[in-house]
Amino acid sequence: MGWFWADAVAPHPLPKPDAIPPPGCPMHNTSCSTSLFPPQQSSQPPTDGSSCPVASPNAPIKSSATSSTTLSKLNPLNYMPSSISQSRACNQTIALPTSRTLSSIPRGDVEGNWEYPSPQQMYNAMIRKGYDDTPEDAVESMVAVHNFLNEGAWAEIEGWEARFSKGLGYGWRACKNGEEGFVPERHLTDQKPRLTRFMGRPGDMTPKARMLDIMGQLWPAKFAGEPPFDRHDWYVQRTAPNGNTREVRYVIDYYSGPPESTGEPVFYLDVRPAVDGPTAAAERMVRWSSDVWYRASGAKAREKAQ
Repeated sequence: MGWFWADAVAPHPLPKPDAIPPPGCPMHNTSCSTSLFPPQQSSQPPTDGSSCPVASPNAPIKSSATSSTTLSKLNPLNYMPSSISQSRACNQTIALPTSRTLSSIPRGDVEGNWEYPSPQQMYNAMIRKGYDDTPEDAVESMVAVHNFLNEGAWAEIEGWEARFSKGLGYGWRACKNGEEGFVPERHLTDQKPRLTRFMGRPGDMTPKARMLDIMGQLWPAKFAGEPPFDRHDWYVQRTAPNGNTREVRYVIDYYSGPPESTGEPVFYLDVRPAVDGPTAAAERMVRWSSDVWYRASGAKAREKAQ
């Protein structure tokens, strides 16, 4: 129900999360990102490196203090504008790819999809913001991991929209057979959800994450776990069957799990609509309670017995 697990295989070891943002870094400010990437139609990489590559804070959430992790600060959907240079940085010892990857996430402002930055752009952004300890051989891996996680987050949002974009009544019918019994209908092209804007808010713990953190402190044997290392708010354009549109805010908590025995990092995302009103609260309750009731009532066992 809005959870996405991912085993990320990185060609290089991931750097340790011990870098601290330089004084005055814009990562300590909060602002929405609305035009960070060019649309799909853009063909030439921009070369102007004059604008700030950071539009929101990027310190991992901790119970007592905050400090930036490399994993969080390299998030391409939050901090990379279209104007960062593709040129090789001074004292750079290895060549980094300059090609950019087109995401599967439709834009809400123009036609086309959001485009991820190249590893070279990401490295230049980190250097310009004072992160001169960024390992060059880790940048490509970090960008690939974040692209993968962002794609997973969007897939979860599409799951929510497939259930509830047609209203609560349709959502209840779609959810009544539990998570495994949901059969999505194909969206018309003009009714697909679109990402209009996004905001990184790792310094603001969501109510759910805060509750889980408190429960972990009170009952560590049952609820122990690290708080999310990052949080995003994604604003999605929802199109109803009658063509009306409205903006729906989704919150995404990013967690890191114990690594695999092979050393591969593990991440999982908690994606759900923000409770900005009764409709979003009802959507969350319907999806959660329908799946719990479906499993608790023995419906799945009865279906297998038929």
